[in-house]
Amino acid sequence: MQQIINFLIRYKTFLLYLFLLLISLIFTFQSHSYHQSKFLNSSNYISGSIYTFSEDITSYFGLREENNRLVEENKKLRIKLFNTIQLSKANIYNSIAIDYDVIRGRVINNSYADQRNYITINRGEKDSIAQDMGVVTDKGILGIVENTSNNFSTVQSILSEKSNINAKIKNSNHFGSLVWENTQDYNVVQLIDIPRLVPLTIGDTIVTGAMSSIFPENIPIGTIKSFDLDNSKSFYFINVELFNDMTNIGNVYIIKNLNRKEVLQLEAETQAND
Repeated sequence: MQQIINFLIRYKTFLLYLFLLLISLIFTFQSHSYHQSKFLNSSNYISGSIYTFSEDITSYFGLREENNRLVEENKKLRIKLFNTIQLSKANIYNSIAIDYDVIRGRVINNSYADQRNYITINRGEKDSIAQDMGVVTDKGILGIVENTSNNFSTVQSILSEKSNINAKIKNSNHFGSLVWENTQDYNVVQLIDIPRLVPLTIGDTIVTGAMSSIFPENIPIGTIKSFDLDNSKSFYFINVELFNDMTNIGNVYIIKNLNRKEVLQLEAETQAND
């Protein structure tokens, strides 16, 4: 207490000055509307700046939660999309639609510079992931699940010399096999087995075909970058520029064909009876 008293006595002149200054400012603001408006504007500017800064900080730390919400929403939309496409086809052919489920995940390791590239995702057997499930991003196909553990899975990338996926030209429905023969370019894959009679145009869209029990039909892959004709076989060799940037993959969606096991079992029984 004595220290406080000593402080007041020591700085009494300065404290008196501050007190009188405060009183004069109060009288000035109360008696002049111009000064009042200036003071309010300054206060609003300062408080607005503080609120803006605070909101920026809050938004930054909320990005992960917002991103997870958007990915989950996209997953639900993709489930509806895949099943709507199949349902419309089923109505046309008076058949049973193929049902798909979608599980969201994230890439934790990605290779793209080898001849057999693999991608590791943070979903495994406990998340109902199994071998031969298709993996896509919001831009297009990524690969097929090859091995699983309890918590993780490895995906055979479309950038693998072992990869072979049914694909078609969107505007003509002619289909072939999507492979990766030019292993030096991780932005381009090849579509083969397209007959020479098929009209092609640079920029045509390539999508997944209907001859697969792994991917739903019409998932985007890329566009035709260039093509050559193999005269000896009468088939085109088509370079397809991918929609995905294979060097920058984050969120993924794993596609589960709920009827695949039944279809494969039926086909196996049919072949065994031949």
